[in-house]
Amino acid sequence: MDETQARAVLGATGLAQGPSHGAELLALGENAVFATGGLVVKVGRSLAAAPELLERAERELAVAGWLAESGVPAVRPAEPKARTVDGHPVTLWRRLPDAVRPAGPADLATLLRLVHALPAPPFELPRRELLGGVERWLRIAEDAIDPADAGFLRARRDGFATAAAALTPHLAPGPIHGDALPRNVHVGPDGPVLVDLETFSTDLREHDLVVMALSRDRYGMSPQAYDTFTDAYGWDVRDWSGCAVLRGARETASCAWVAQHAPTNPKALAEFRRRVASLRDDDPEVRWYPF
Repeated sequence: MDETQARAVLGATGLAQGPSHGAELLALGENAVFATGGLVVKVGRSLAAAPELLERAERELAVAGWLAESGVPAVRPAEPKARTVDGHPVTLWRRLPDAVRPAGPADLATLLRLVHALPAPPFELPRRELLGGVERWLRIAEDAIDPADAGFLRARRDGFATAAAALTPHLAPGPIHGDALPRNVHVGPDGPVLVDLETFSTDLREHDLVVMALSRDRYGMSPQAYDTFTDAYGWDVRDWSGCAVLRGARETASCAWVAQHAPTNPKALAEFRRRVASLRDDDPEVRWYPF
């Protein structure tokens, strides 16, 4: 789904007007996220290709309500149910006040401590299927990527899925954010809040912590910034024997995620090739770039 397609769906909701439907594009990834008036509108990919996305959108709304009841600062829905518009799931959210500063690792760690202290919600959360999107992303990429690279990632996915299932956690399993990065924290006048709740799951709490370890190792986060995260959380996941397994699984998923953008974006194709080459060479020092 490109921006033009997403704007057409936004226009069909009647929530934004004008030739460009009068909305600011905030993000374009798994969803297209627009700001219009006092709302943020999330437009998901076509349900024809991925019907499970409607259930995921509904669950994200349920998670937001549960976090509100639990006292965890997080984005709040503007409507309690997802819409289906031109075959796409659409959810409406209250627009947050402008950020007063960028979110930092300690902000994320503080919110994760709150989430990780919660018991299970009164509805079912899925397991964190970190590798579950690999096949869909590779199929979207189709001929834009080398079939040998796709095969390499599928084999790597299968290996890490088996290894992850055998892990013994250090922390008690339970609710997790699932994509715990500072970019998913918004710091407004009242402090930091969690956003992008669609990957909330119930699984190893270590999933949330490995994300930041990988940011340090692959994406250029400074050791000092990482230390502020572990200091605020109270534990460093790199001290856990299973860290390398979850790290490898997330690297595999992150590589495949970029592949879906390769057919229309040369920069995505170049980044995909960089990542695959580093995995093939077993070189943990190659820098990856956020996309």
